[in-house]
Amino acid sequence: MTRTPANSSPAGATLRRTAFSSARDSSRSSASTRATTAPPVGLTEDEESRLAIDAVGRLRAVGYHVDCDEPFDTEARPAAYPTLGASVSHLAERLREATDTAEAADILTELTAPHDGILAGFEETLGALAEFFDGLGDASDPYTAGRLRYLADAYVRVIRSDLAHTRERLADRHAPHPGRRACTEQVPDHEPERSAVCACPPPPRALPAPAPPPVGATRLRR
Repeated sequence: MTRTPANSSPAGATLRRTAFSSARDSSRSSASTRATTAPPVGLTEDEESRLAIDAVGRLRAVGYHVDCDEPFDTEARPAAYPTLGASVSHLAERLREATDTAEAADILTELTAPHDGILAGFEETLGALAEFFDGLGDASDPYTAGRLRYLADAYVRVIRSDLAHTRERLADRHAPHPGRRACTEQVPDHEPERSAVCACPPPPRALPAPAPPPVGATRLRR
């Protein structure tokens, strides 16, 4: 089976969801080594073939043109559903469109809610994965479980607490964003995409603050 570039492209994400894993392309020099996707080690030839056929079908299902040898060709098109990651990324789009601190605080609530927020769910997932490793059986598994619990306690919990504090500060400010404003104008009738076009003039650009004088350059005057 051939190896495929495994960067942040949708194709790489699709292959990961087909059980491919990350590998390093050893045919390249150390200066130009790149990440690739490859089937998991230890598979039989039949298992590799099934994995390749599944990958071809999934890539074609999301619109990729895939050339492959005849044994891997398939008419199957597994259903492609929106991923959880895409749902979380939608919060970034909402933040880019937020026009006041209350709107930004509401969006941050999705991240920081103590019981059903995204970060709380992530912390719980790390804990569940640690429990899985606890009983897996290899000598290194207890270390992996401990590492996962450390990540949840020392990083995820701290991030959630910090963002929750940021969210509270935003909620208390009750201020519009000076560089953004909600569109209140009507879109011209001749525009076909009325919801996608704003007739408002762009907000004025904020002038950059003057740079502070260099240390030792300030003069005292009587």
